[in-house]
Amino acid sequence: MSNEIMIRMEQIVKTYYIGQPNELEILHGIDLDVKRGEFVSIVGESGSGKSTLMNIMGILDRQTSGNYFLEGEDVNSMDDTVRSVMRNEKIGFVFQNFNLIPRANALKNVTLPLMYSEHRPKNAKEIGMQMLELVGMADRATHRPNELSGGQKQRVAIARSLAMNPKVMLFDEATSALDPEMVGDVLEVIRDLAAKGMTMVLVTHEMGFAREVATRVIFTDAGVIEEEGTPDEIFNHPKSERLKTFLSKVL
Repeated sequence: MSNEIMIRMEQIVKTYYIGQPNELEILHGIDLDVKRGEFVSIVGESGSGKSTLMNIMGILDRQTSGNYFLEGEDVNSMDDTVRSVMRNEKIGFVFQNFNLIPRANALKNVTLPLMYSEHRPKNAKEIGMQMLELVGMADRATHRPNELSGGQKQRVAIARSLAMNPKVMLFDEATSALDPEMVGDVLEVIRDLAAKGMTMVLVTHEMGFAREVATRVIFTDAGVIEEEGTPDEIFNHPKSERLKTFLSKVL
């Protein structure tokens, strides 16, 4: 892991229904740095702001106030077209519900982002097969999503995100929609990416995985970062009462 900052978020605030009686502030001034090669796991109760934070980090949403820098570039100052290019080329986002195209086979799903890339490669099919091989799905290249298990679909989704050679991989509860017996396969793929030094941020309810694989764990509560540290510090030596209460429920 290097000291280069890949993601820098400064005083990120996200508010919905601004100026209305039901105005709701979800994030209350988040400060967060993620270094190149770091594997950050974000944990916390449902409704604590984890997915909102990830959507801003993935340039799928805009913060109400605060600054966001990706690889030193000011995301705030970009128009929608530049933001879209930045998102496609620098961020791999894996969602809990796969988001695969039903009528396209696994290979076509993986190569689709390459087809719409500003720098469309001539060897897109070869890259797609390499990505499927990486996640153990090369033998399912011609299968459509309805012919795949949940775990296999998620591995194809990961391959699709990797096809663009992103700088950062974001996983938003990537295993929450899977049957328990399928979770291990997907976590193994993420574990392999971590071992290769991929910069990753993972929102997860899999506490064992966060404990074993992450380099840093962040606990969010009510829209703020309540506590952060190494897995040992968070899971074995929690300081805040809110973190202790959370861990008592999930461990």
